[in-house]
Amino acid sequence: MTFTETMDHVAQGFEVIGAAILVLGLVWSLVLACRTWRIAGGRSGYRALRESFGGVLLLGLEVLVAADLVRTVAVAPTLQNVAVLGLIVLIRTFLSFSLQVEIDGVPPWRRSLTSGASTVSHAARSYPPAASPVDEQAS
Repeated sequence: MTFTETMDHVAQGFEVIGAAILVLGLVWSLVLACRTWRIAGGRSGYRALRESFGGVLLLGLEVLVAADLVRTVAVAPTLQNVAVLGLIVLIRTFLSFSLQVEIDGVPPWRRSLTSGASTVSHAARSYPPAASPVDEQAS
């Protein structure tokens, strides 16, 4: 077996793993959404489905990009294949970005404004510091 054939099999393995992630992730997302729907209602179930399956889609896209990279670089590194790979990576990057914004509800550069860390930091700056026991002993 040659190096090219081996790398082609590696790329096929990545594709199988990517497809399995998508199928199993959909099933898991549906189970999670049904459980959430029973406990918290329809709106929460729908949100759980969107968030969990969105994460699965992101992971599946990353694995499929890895398969394309292996196939293009190791199996058939022609200029046309590299151009096609660049287009595929560009499209999948846009899809990943769009999915991440859809899941989080904010663009990545605004995510820190809505995180718990910034809320705690803002709250800490809003209130005067409490006197420490060392300060009280000095008085």
